[in-house]
Amino acid sequence: MTTTTRPHAPALPSARGPLSHGVIRALHTGHVPDPGLRALAAGAEPYGDDLHLALYVLYELHYRGFAGVADDREWDADLLDVRRALEDRFLAALRRDVPGPRDPAEVLAELLVEPADTSGSVSHHLRRHGDLDTFREYAALRSLYHLKEADPHAWVLPRLDGRAKAAMAAIEYDEFGAGRADQVHARLFADLMADLGLDPSYGRYLDRAPAPMLAVVNVMSLFGLHRALRGALVGHFAWVEVTSSPGSRRLASGLRRAGAGPAAQRFYDEHVEADAVHEQVVRHQVVEGLLAAEPDLAADVAFGADATTFLEDRFAEHLLAAWRSGRSALRC
Repeated sequence: MTTTTRPHAPALPSARGPLSHGVIRALHTGHVPDPGLRALAAGAEPYGDDLHLALYVLYELHYRGFAGVADDREWDADLLDVRRALEDRFLAALRRDVPGPRDPAEVLAELLVEPADTSGSVSHHLRRHGDLDTFREYAALRSLYHLKEADPHAWVLPRLDGRAKAAMAAIEYDEFGAGRADQVHARLFADLMADLGLDPSYGRYLDRAPAPMLAVVNVMSLFGLHRALRGALVGHFAWVEVTSSPGSRRLASGLRRAGAGPAAQRFYDEHVEADAVHEQVVRHQVVEGLLAAEPDLAADVAFGADATTFLEDRFAEHLLAAWRSGRSALRC
């Protein structure tokens, strides 16, 4: 088994409490994690900084890893044991706080309706009031997802069949640039960041990201890494594609108003067009195809979409509360 590491992997972040300290220390030293971490996880704040940083770090071992951390720690049994305890705490809170069971068709139909009150919408706020500083903060935080855009969803492909698999693969092909490296959506977001004067290095802003942003990314990895949660991942993916086009149109408009450069605008302009098509494909081919093959996953699909709404709303509340009070949304 290889113990090499990627040459340009990000550095390990700073800890935010005993859980993340224990995980990061185990990775930094190469030692086994403290056996008491499982008990700490069972009583941790399920949406808090400490739990979500620890979980994010453990999930990142399945993506690009960290500088100085051996590749074979990805499947370290002791680390996986800690990860499972963190996941159990997070997932139990989501199942408690997210309504259900619901009809996935009803859930997705609700997402297509523009709410009368848009005061809680980040894209509406940025379109009307965003300046380059707030757009930089937003891009820095969203980079935790967009620099790995579509990667968590790719894990569902071997777990699908027939119509759902073919349609999902078609959408993912577009997300990964349709065969062109310069068109990969993660690359386009890196160009957006550079245009805004940000560092587009993968993982650069992890230390600045608050718990609500970490939870948004962690839920994708949670659903993606567990075959039992494949329905929830499809629901999450549907949420992303259904909401992306109108939100991207508002963000592109806000960037133009704020005076951002063409590369910053291009990322969202691309999503206005591409995701308007993807929204139709994901609802009528991916979701309907999955449920035709596995109708018992309907509640999971709805849960995945509703959990995404819940976590995105928490993130929006964090951003808007900070900006409306004149504070930075980034961690100090």
